[in-house]
Amino acid sequence: MLYGKYRHTIDAKGRLFVPVKLREKLGDAFIAAAVMDHCVCLYSVEEWDHLMQGLTQMPMTRSRKLLRYLSANAEDVQPDAQGRILLPRHLLGYANLTKEALIIGAGNRAEIWDPAAYTAETDSMTPEDVEQAFMGLGF
Repeated sequence: MLYGKYRHTIDAKGRLFVPVKLREKLGDAFIAAAVMDHCVCLYSVEEWDHLMQGLTQMPMTRSRKLLRYLSANAEDVQPDAQGRILLPRHLLGYANLTKEALIIGAGNRAEIWDPAAYTAETDSMTPEDVEQAFMGLGF
């Protein structure tokens, strides 16, 4: 599982440092994709394959548009010697990423957010909301 919150800058070439703790779990190469919530999701190759396999098991009438979208908006990425990945311009644009990025662990994936967008997304959830959701899961 991936967890934690890290803030880093994106350089002029679109490179972003991915923390060692996340890279260790994502692997030597992984997938960066536009999946949901206008953030860039990072999946290990195994997790991405599992996700895609699940979609291909569904009837084509239900999955074809989603498969098309996900496949077209995913890229193989590999950290360089400094631990940076190069994010393609279309993924930077999808997540409105310019200079600053917030990288969070989100269970089976990591997510790269524009810090202001992440704050807007999470500020609506109070500690009481978290508690209620947690208890609703039976814990």
